[in-house]
Amino acid sequence: MKFGVFDHVDKAGRALAEQFAQRVDYVAAADRLGFYCYHVAEHHATPLNMVPVPGVFLGAVAQATESIRLGPLTYLLPLYSPLRLIEEIGMFDHLSNGRMEIGVGRGVSPFELNYHNYDPDTAREVYGEALEVLLEGMTSNTLSYEGRHFNYNEVPMELRPLQDPHPPIWYPSSNPEGNTYAGENGFHYCTLGGIDAAKESIAAYREAYAKRGMPLGPERPFPGGTAIGISRQVTVAETDEDALRIAGPAFKVWHASLTKLWRENQVEGPAFARNTVDTVEKAIAGGAHIAGSPDTVTELLAEQIDALGVNYMVIAFNIGNMTHEDAMRSITMFGEEVMPKLQSL
Repeated sequence: MKFGVFDHVDKAGRALAEQFAQRVDYVAAADRLGFYCYHVAEHHATPLNMVPVPGVFLGAVAQATESIRLGPLTYLLPLYSPLRLIEEIGMFDHLSNGRMEIGVGRGVSPFELNYHNYDPDTAREVYGEALEVLLEGMTSNTLSYEGRHFNYNEVPMELRPLQDPHPPIWYPSSNPEGNTYAGENGFHYCTLGGIDAAKESIAAYREAYAKRGMPLGPERPFPGGTAIGISRQVTVAETDEDALRIAGPAFKVWHASLTKLWRENQVEGPAFARNTVDTVEKAIAGGAHIAGSPDTVTELLAEQIDALGVNYMVIAFNIGNMTHEDAMRSITMFGEEVMPKLQSL
């Protein structure tokens, strides 16, 4: 059982220079505590994400860490030149000494794509071509590709990733089509949502992956060949009451950022946004947020790991306007008092 850290780096109500410096310290703490990977989101024109160019932010994080793996979850492929992204990935994989993980997706927010003057209706097709180019370019001496949206003719691939054949690929999803797609392609996978919804998503992934019979890459750091993960928010404090007191206001700010574009445009969001409750108490009741003392958190997460059959849990400790001190206390207590008890599951 491995544990990672997920981060929206959402607007926290303080100077961004201060927030960025604190986030680097936060990831350095995750590194020292033995977390497997730090995954950072990519969103645009929303307070949900203050690092819309994740590669720049992760470049700074890489210089402050030694062992923790690092990667976007996800790169919004329709917004990138595939050749340009191949070069970015190559640079970052070497800068991090082979610690990169690549999350890919097409984007769940049509507003964010529209802000870039990009048609959301073509995102699926462009995503597919972009990923084909990405995989071809990272594994070839020259890149040649002929498609509807991208064309390359014998481009020299001078900047290949350090990892051979390429960094691991991740695909997060909570919808039936995406769950099956991730399994069919042998990608590392994580989902979210309540216990029942997550069970359905994971079952769909497992079924599709079983038909494939092997992971995308030769390295198998996870039992069974790929990560099968669940995303959760976790707040750890000395007592259950302290954890709830800290989590409540921070969750409220995070939820407002999550739903801002959908509310302003008076449109229902995707399933995960529609099903995201608006108070931490409701999130705790549904299992999406776990708040409590180390003993409480250990017990509740052990139950979820057993119920879902996952081998990876990616955790958001630092949400909304949570103070740096509270986030550092939470991740440290988890790393020292909770994670060692759960890693053998």
